[in-house]
Amino acid sequence: MLFKDIIGQEATKRQLRASVREGRIPHAQLFTGISGIGKLQLALAYAQYLNCPHRTDEDSCGTCPTCLQYQHLQHPDLHFVFPIVKTDAGDTCDAFLDTWRTILTEQPYFDLDDWHSALNVETKQSMIYEKESGEILRKLSLKPYGDGYKVMIIWQPEKMNTTTANKLLKLLEEPPAQTVFLLVSEHPEQLLSTIQSRVQTICVPRLETETIAKALEQRGVDATKSNDIARIAKGSYLAALKNLDESEQNQQELRDFIALFRNAYTVGVLRDPQKKYEALKALRQWSIDMADAKVGREKQKHFLQYAQNQVRENYIRNMGQPDLNYQLEPEREFSAKFAPFIHDGNVEAIMNQLDLAERQIEQNGNAKVIFFDLCLQMIVLIKKTKV
Repeated sequence: MLFKDIIGQEATKRQLRASVREGRIPHAQLFTGISGIGKLQLALAYAQYLNCPHRTDEDSCGTCPTCLQYQHLQHPDLHFVFPIVKTDAGDTCDAFLDTWRTILTEQPYFDLDDWHSALNVETKQSMIYEKESGEILRKLSLKPYGDGYKVMIIWQPEKMNTTTANKLLKLLEEPPAQTVFLLVSEHPEQLLSTIQSRVQTICVPRLETETIAKALEQRGVDATKSNDIARIAKGSYLAALKNLDESEQNQQELRDFIALFRNAYTVGVLRDPQKKYEALKALRQWSIDMADAKVGREKQKHFLQYAQNQVRENYIRNMGQPDLNYQLEPEREFSAKFAPFIHDGNVEAIMNQLDLAERQIEQNGNAKVIFFDLCLQMIVLIKKTKV
């Protein structure tokens, strides 16, 4: 990966290049920021730049044997750790390296949901298991292939179980010679505080709207549409790509959001007994469908995050701040009538309930109970009057 191939992030690129040129190379760095802004790409480009024997002030040469091996993600001193789901194929990252290299090559900007889809394990939660710590120790105990650095890139380190995290901590305290750890995290607060204190944190900022729009235009997207989608993406190129695709998942999440609040409103506000009964039946079925094992906990959490975002957008719209709204056209159409029902009297409580449901799903709670309780809470909250 070359720095020039990464969208935006010029300030971070300059910082990374300068640290190499000046010989200030921390043994452990933590790249943090939201999904889809290029953290993993920056880590890869930095690793290649660090080991390229013919690097310039601006980038790796891109043509030497080291660069070619890095670009194919197959350099002997480049190692990866990432969340997996135990299968018959194996229970360490090495068993999934081919899939990892494929997604990184064909779809450089991706998130955990995309990774699960690549693994074909959407109904399960992934983890970095204890056995991986032994593999890390084994790989880093080997002598470097060349004169450069051994690089261990850990994607989503917050997914490490406690044993793995503690063993990594010991490595960070006494790192092997010529070894660099590059941790790439979206939720660094979930890491052990002792790990956080032993790494140099690089906060990767959100991409500018203009940068995302330009990247979309280079993909052949109309300029007007590019600007609209880039604005809604809130600094994430990956979010822009997903909004551009208008995937079935995005459409389904909007349908689920509408069903939840439309039926909750009918039960909580309308007086017609038959309509109330039908709406309550629909909410019950909605909670059953959402709790279906085929949906999976990751998609359940993603929906609850989506719902929180839409509640926020409707509240802002109701406040008369259209310039601060970030919605696609189908979402705006629904919000035109729905927004007045999200106001000072209920917005905080609704957000708290959605956040609580997300945390309960994360903790492997009973999804059927969690989603039906959420329905009941929305019935009460949607009919609350303004403060």
